[in-house]
Amino acid sequence: MKLIKYFLILLFCFLITNLNAKENFFQDAKSKYDEKELEESKFLFQRNIVFNPKDAKSYLYLAKIYKSEENKKEESKYLKTTLLLDPENEEALYMLIEIELEKSNYSKIKELSKKFNMVCSNLCVKSQSIEERLKNIEANE
Repeated sequence: MKLIKYFLILLFCFLITNLNAKENFFQDAKSKYDEKELEESKFLFQRNIVFNPKDAKSYLYLAKIYKSEENKKEESKYLKTTLLLDPENEEALYMLIEIELEKSNYSKIKELSKKFNMVCSNLCVKSQSIEERLKNIEANE
């Protein structure tokens, strides 16, 4: 009986430690990102995704890292994944709009900006800039 009790206590401690480790990947990755250690933070965000595949914030930060590396394909991929997990993530919407503006993809920009305007709370001031740039695209067509 003592052996079973001891085993259960060890198992409980292991599970608690493991859960904390999983949560710490994001915090460690975010710290590395804030310190501009992008390769290390990229690795940690990817590791966090392995343990927490529905963590939209990790995908968003990976998109930011790929943006800084000027890798539009990967940036776009991670932004779309962020939006699949968190459809109202205004930062991801704005970043995706920026990509589509560079491509002059008028219909996609209209669709995304409509959604952006419905969900924005912190980045609403950017909506006027989007509309102005959209008008420029419209004028060139």
